[in-house]
Amino acid sequence: MRAIGQDEFGGPEVLRLVEVERPSPGPAEVLVRVHAAGVNPTDSWHRATGGLAGAVIRLGWDVSGVVEAVGLGVTTLAPGDEVFGMPRHPLPAGTYAEYVTSPARHLVRKPAALTHAQAAALPLAGLTAWQALVDTADVRPGQRVLIHAAAGGVGHLAVQIAKARGAHVVGTASAAKHEFLRSLGADELVDYTEADFETAVAPVDVVVDAIGGTYGPRSLRSLRPGGILVALASPAEARLADTARPLGVRAAFMAVEADQAGMREIATLAEAGLLRPALDTVLPLADAAKAHELADGRRTMGKIVLSVTD
Repeated sequence: MRAIGQDEFGGPEVLRLVEVERPSPGPAEVLVRVHAAGVNPTDSWHRATGGLAGAVIRLGWDVSGVVEAVGLGVTTLAPGDEVFGMPRHPLPAGTYAEYVTSPARHLVRKPAALTHAQAAALPLAGLTAWQALVDTADVRPGQRVLIHAAAGGVGHLAVQIAKARGAHVVGTASAAKHEFLRSLGADELVDYTEADFETAVAPVDVVVDAIGGTYGPRSLRSLRPGGILVALASPAEARLADTARPLGVRAAFMAVEADQAGMREIATLAEAGLLRPALDTVLPLADAAKAHELADGRRTMGKIVLSVTD
């Protein structure tokens, strides 16, 4: 089968189309014929550094496709089922390929309302947003939620999930992206190039920060007493918990986990029309290097997706 591989770490140019043996599903696994694979910042990090695994040969976690075969003991899926999910994260999954194996319970059925490209844009970013807003922050109706990089892959999904939870959503983004974010339901928008969110935004209950750097410490001062900052950019932000405590607020670094229950919630929102991934760019599998060039630029609105079957 065709797949994207690399034999050294570095920039997007190290990615190349290769021929590899098609995998077979093991016990409790399924083989998925990949229709589309999402591209995420974590893919670029693993490509350049080796990431958590110490060596990167194959990239990609987001997948949408059709079950081709099932392994021993699988009872919840069958050949022909359309599925999507985030296999094995943070261990290597290799969804930039024509076929991929996955634990059956890392996948759910694809919503009929979504194309495979749209579905492939959802798992990692959507689970990150869901686990930040729902599992970690427990966002409730009427709360004020500040989302940094609101037009990004995680951010634009977080806007929609927070709105579905009944929150008042404030987003930071450049002015050129404000109309897009209003179409997703954002209530207030701050152009970070022109205004300081610390003074432009009234106190909030929850902050979701996928940027890092100075945004974390500054965001703590935007929280109401008892509020929470959910930091996503770097494990180093775990230290913000100590800074937050004397201010009467909380801070937590969160890493996304494979989560079938969360995927089902995301699928339900998509079926109801309450969650729609925006596709910034869709490229063929062979153009994975170009996709990474775009992703590394961090100027996209929504998600970049690789189309595998077309």
